[in-house]
Amino acid sequence: MRDEERDQRVRPGLPLLALGALSGVLAGFAALAAAELVAAPVRPQSSPVIAVGGASIDATPAPVKDWAIRHFGTNDKLVLQLGILAVLTVLALALGVLAVRFRRVGAAGILLFGIIGAAAAINRPDSTGITDALPSIVGAIAGALLLYVLAGRLTTVRRSPASVAEPVPGEAAEGLAASERWDRRGFVLAAASAAVASAGVGALGRSLNASHGKDAIASRNKLVLPAPGSPARPVPKRAALRVPGISPFVTPNTDFYRVDTALVVPRVDATTWQLRIHGKGVRRPAAYSFDDLLRRELIERDITLTCVSNEVGGPYAGNARWTGVRLADLLAECGVEPPSRGGRADQLVARSVDGMTIGSPVEDVMDGRDAMLALGMNGEPLPFAHGFPVRMVVPGLYGFVSACKWIEDIELTTFDSYDPYWVKRGWARRAPIKTESRIDTPKPFARPRAGTVMVAGVAWAQHRGIDKVEVRIDDGRWQEARLAAEDTRDTWRQWSLPWQATTGGHTLTVRATDRTGAVQTDQRTRTIPDGASGRHSVVVTVD
Repeated sequence: MRDEERDQRVRPGLPLLALGALSGVLAGFAALAAAELVAAPVRPQSSPVIAVGGASIDATPAPVKDWAIRHFGTNDKLVLQLGILAVLTVLALALGVLAVRFRRVGAAGILLFGIIGAAAAINRPDSTGITDALPSIVGAIAGALLLYVLAGRLTTVRRSPASVAEPVPGEAAEGLAASERWDRRGFVLAAASAAVASAGVGALGRSLNASHGKDAIASRNKLVLPAPGSPARPVPKRAALRVPGISPFVTPNTDFYRVDTALVVPRVDATTWQLRIHGKGVRRPAAYSFDDLLRRELIERDITLTCVSNEVGGPYAGNARWTGVRLADLLAECGVEPPSRGGRADQLVARSVDGMTIGSPVEDVMDGRDAMLALGMNGEPLPFAHGFPVRMVVPGLYGFVSACKWIEDIELTTFDSYDPYWVKRGWARRAPIKTESRIDTPKPFARPRAGTVMVAGVAWAQHRGIDKVEVRIDDGRWQEARLAAEDTRDTWRQWSLPWQATTGGHTLTVRATDRTGAVQTDQRTRTIPDGASGRHSVVVTVD
């Protein structure tokens, strides 16, 4: 019998298990790199990390999702993707260790995760079909093959006495018994080659995916919005207070909050974009191109938007000048009547290119307020992150029931017959914005000097307007703040109060009264299901 036939496999030691873990990480890296490259000709959203991330967002309970937004803000998507990568790294380490003894089982584990990624991709609301599964499948095959090869190089055998007589150079240096061997050179060469190749493939894939949507970028770059037929009136000079630390009256596009579920911002070509209007009570279904909208009379309005996930005193509110077409006019052309006039539909369901569905009350959209399909924001075409080429803007309603970005479809239906995305997850069907106010300065835990300290901030009650803002120091009386001039009842108002600060710790609290006479409540509620309520307070120490 030959010496090789008398060799016996042995249980690998810690050094080989560590190299097995490294093999798993390299295999996982190769799988993601290959998937990234394949996703480029398919679409970026088909990448397994993006597909699984989207599925995770959909499956996350509303309180957890709200917690993530509250703690991570607009970085919540980045945190989610990093979390997915961390979990995949741990699993890759485990599969690599397993593959040292059971090559096929470890490789099969990589394939299983590919199947999960493929299933997530083809089951996304915006899936384009079976091709969305290709990145996950190809990536998993690449990763499984690499792990199988690397694990093979780590197979440890105990050699027969005859074969031990001729030791392999370098074995003792590896900390292995002289009677054991593994393919050291083969492993190092395969691992190094895989790492370099994966890095190159991943970089190429990311570059190609980053260039995705060139036509969309070109369509936005060459777009010049026509002058609005109904321009916004000039902002009153006294609408913006000169108080350091206060939010600017107009929020720059780059600073405007963004809260949505899109892990990859859709890039839609305006030249091919189309909006379909159909459904219950639509006597004349229609489809509009972007040029169709540009040929209509454009309106320009200053409107403050607020996210329902905004905690009391939170940052998810912003004011911008929006340019678009009246949504009520489009609906009327299609024969839609509001419920108050006998219309059959009481809910307008807007659908985004990424599969998001947002339901708005038809009555509110058609009651005369400046509900619009917005094309521009602060004098320029909508940024991609804020809905280019077209989004909805409805004054007085939280974004989750009105502000559909990247809109491509409007269906008229009823609240009884259809629950959109957020309603299915425990949020309210109807959500008018609550009367709120916020202290912008001084910041929490600030240490101002004794003397005159300017307390200032913003207050909003969109489509009702702010009538009064009051501030209380500790448990003292409410003092009326000075209101800046009102632009419109659909925008926030700045306010300020000079405070004669004395040394020591103090609690500053603000409340607003809207034009209906309703005073901002002191009852604290969560953001779920229809927006947070309560009064904003900050604690400061005066030196």
